[in-house]
Amino acid sequence: MYVVMVYDLEAERTHKALKLGRRYLTHVQNSVLEGKISEGDLKTLQNEIDDLLKPGESTIIYELSSDTLLNRTVYGEDPTEDQRFL
Repeated sequence: MYVVMVYDLEAERTHKALKLGRRYLTHVQNSVLEGKISEGDLKTLQNEIDDLLKPGESTIIYELSSDTLLNRTVYGEDPTEDQRFL
């Protein structure tokens, strides 16, 4: 499945969410990651996010069940372009 993850943590803690998210997804914008992920890895990521968050912080994961449902348009350089050639 394809997911988009956005997070809002205290400024001095954003690196923790970024580091966690990069283990599974590609960093594409400030506080935004996206990419293909297995259901098992998604569940692990969700559990690790629950452990990371403090009161007042949040993370949202948008799940797309099919790549055909994704209409993704990038203006400028695409941060995921390098990921396609691995």
